[in-house]
Amino acid sequence: MEGDSTNLDAAIESLLNVEKQMRLAGDVAGTRKAVIDIVELCYKAGAWKTLNDQIVLLSKRRGQLKQAITAMVQKAMDYIDLTPDIDTRVELIKTLSSVSAGKIYVEIERARLIKRLANIKEEQGKIDEAADLMQEVAVETFGSMAKTEKIAFILEQVRLCLDRQDYVRAQILSRKISTRVFDADPSKEKKKPKEGDNIVQDAPADIPSLLELKRIYYELMIRYYLHNNDYLEICRCYKAIYDIPAIKEDPTKWIPILRKICWYLVLAPHDPMQSSLLNATLEDKNLSEIPNFRLLLKQLVTMEVIQWTALWEFSKHEFENEKNLLGGALGAKAAEDLKLRIIEHNILVVSKYYSRVTIKRLADLLCLSLQEAEKHLSDMVNSKSLTAKIDRPMGVVSFRVVQDCNGTLNSWATNLEQLLDLVEKSCHQIHKETMIHKAVLKA
Repeated sequence: MEGDSTNLDAAIESLLNVEKQMRLAGDVAGTRKAVIDIVELCYKAGAWKTLNDQIVLLSKRRGQLKQAITAMVQKAMDYIDLTPDIDTRVELIKTLSSVSAGKIYVEIERARLIKRLANIKEEQGKIDEAADLMQEVAVETFGSMAKTEKIAFILEQVRLCLDRQDYVRAQILSRKISTRVFDADPSKEKKKPKEGDNIVQDAPADIPSLLELKRIYYELMIRYYLHNNDYLEICRCYKAIYDIPAIKEDPTKWIPILRKICWYLVLAPHDPMQSSLLNATLEDKNLSEIPNFRLLLKQLVTMEVIQWTALWEFSKHEFENEKNLLGGALGAKAAEDLKLRIIEHNILVVSKYYSRVTIKRLADLLCLSLQEAEKHLSDMVNSKSLTAKIDRPMGVVSFRVVQDCNGTLNSWATNLEQLLDLVEKSCHQIHKETMIHKAVLKA
């Protein structure tokens, strides 16, 4: 064994001399070959420690050529999967990433190394370490990295942050991806690189396609929005997944997603965005495949008071089915929110039909106690989704909008204008009749 190591040292020494001569002569091909030969020699001898030492030594030699370092790192990366045990693998990855740190010409290799190391840490259950490692790398600045590989890398960063429940950082990282990138047509993007441009490398074979990445991105965003129950954003994410061609073509895939879109639409607070999404979904022909949901959405756009008990009886079975898919823990909260949305809908309907109503009558219409009716009404006024005033001693709610001075003057001016317009039309009609009458008399 000792003889082997002596032979190896001697062989490395002679190759180092060759490398030195080539490097000083500025021979790129020769230097690259000598460096690769040294790396191969260490691998064939199974001397992993010597391999690590030589990689560091070669990278630090004076005036070392970029091409030689790139070749050496790429060659050594091929041996990562061939290491005898996990510790040797981690050591080799760490050596290569420290050698490539701060060198732009091997930035892609370093990003891939860090990703490999993070995967190993995650398998060992060290989520925090894996997330910290991944966050060090800012792939969005890499000019020569393929677009899909960049997106896949950032999505991995987001996933690790969500796994460690670091929601703030997950949101910051997710903003590095513009959603417009998923709608780009890949066939139109094959531009020939201009002279002097960095040639963009092809993505490795294990990187998913752009549409697959789109699905992963929105699934991660759903996890983020579920954390703070932002129902409308969750619905928009599902809508984006629903529009992916591969899902749109397969009913077994789109039916569960369309169900979720409907549920989250119903759960989302009433606002213009929710309203336009609701109407757009109702126009979707696919909704006829799930008639119960069509009826549910139809009730929400109809300006009629919804009876909560009847609605719950109608949709309870569907809700229980979906509860497991909605994410288990969301069940109770979602049921409460559903009831709240129905109450809000009913208050909006009442405000459309009444300008003034007693609180008792309002409570009867909403099937609530007086205190509950007043509380929900106050909450809606606070959130500015409704304008109302409560006269508590009288027990009357007024839905009329109180106008300021300008508004009152404007309405008066409009009324006067309409009145004068009518007077003018009347005068014209009288004059016309008189002229006709005179003409008849003359005849």
